[in-house]
Amino acid sequence: MISSVRNTFNQAFTDQKYQQMLASVSKMNDGKMDFRLAETPVFIDRTTKNKLVKAGDEICAFITSDAFKTKTENSFSKVATPPNEAPLPACIVMDFAICKNAHNEIDPKLIELQGFPSLFGLEVFHDRAFRNSFEIPAGFSPYLNGTDEQSYLHFLKNIIQGDGDRHTVLLELYPHEQKTRVDFYCTQNLIGIPIVCLSEIYTEGNELFYEQGGNKKRIDSIYNRIVWDEIEKQSEAMKEKAKLLLQDLKIEWVTHPNHFYRISKYIMPLLNSTAVPTTRFLSAISNIPSDLENYVLKPLFSFAGQGVIIDVTKNDIENIKDPENWILQEKVEYAPIIDTPTGAAKTEIRLFYFLDNTNNQYKAVFNLARLSKGKMIGVSYNADKDWVGGTLAYFEI
Repeated sequence: MISSVRNTFNQAFTDQKYQQMLASVSKMNDGKMDFRLAETPVFIDRTTKNKLVKAGDEICAFITSDAFKTKTENSFSKVATPPNEAPLPACIVMDFAICKNAHNEIDPKLIELQGFPSLFGLEVFHDRAFRNSFEIPAGFSPYLNGTDEQSYLHFLKNIIQGDGDRHTVLLELYPHEQKTRVDFYCTQNLIGIPIVCLSEIYTEGNELFYEQGGNKKRIDSIYNRIVWDEIEKQSEAMKEKAKLLLQDLKIEWVTHPNHFYRISKYIMPLLNSTAVPTTRFLSAISNIPSDLENYVLKPLFSFAGQGVIIDVTKNDIENIKDPENWILQEKVEYAPIIDTPTGAAKTEIRLFYFLDNTNNQYKAVFNLARLSKGKMIGVSYNADKDWVGGTLAYFEI
């Protein structure tokens, strides 16, 4: 987005530097990565940064409003979830497509959002690896709102572990088999949090435990990495383990499973911002639009573009059996504005928001980005391409 910075980076790029960066990150994951990291970061000018943060802040204003809880109560009404939901999640992530408007100006558009953790630990190491392998220009940072690595890690540790008196575990389904497990290892390295599989937990009364090295450990707080929908796909034994969490236990959640449902594509029809594409629940549409080429059809609860129908037809809509679980969203055009040696790439920026308990407001603190040369931002759409994949955005300070 800043041509002088982009040209300088591309001219100085070597595969040796790229491989060095990859090795630095993958050493946290036994020397390999389960998803592709891009050859380059994204460099974002100050004006675009301010647009992104402003859009995110507008969306956060709805989440912290009095109307939020009432308007999102139905998002998990048919799902069995645990008690003890906090009023707000400790973290939110928002994905913005980088587009251009009719005046050829950068125009970020919200694609989706989650009241659920992201790669909060990995991106710290990703930044370090980029800086150790490439020349990142002065005056650029992946952190936002005055945050730096030290203050970010302090904030991250605080939202996950609180004051440190509570024993917090990172809980996941088969964590060492997940594609994102590198983030678990990075988080463990950064803040010392144990990684626990759902299969390892058990209860005594209203307390939750697991064993580590033959020692019994009580769990006070869960850094939840379980996508609650995934439990239904598990074995009966694992489903029984999940039922333990439905009891009224003496535990806290970061973030509570309800937040996964509340803060998701479900709230996009409820948002009022120029950065949010026109979005409607499919169940609320009485007349199918005649210009379906300008829309995408999305299931409410899915990851990595699963189930999304880009080239929508009337037949697609009529075949949906549960329209209350789908949205019809105005199609946005990602701008191919990242110049690479093998053609222009599109980008999507994910902002990390942490809840500041002193004022009950969210603050943008860090990010990740993704590059694509396919129809969508996703591995399956970029399998045969380079200069694509996961990366970081460096914002002009």
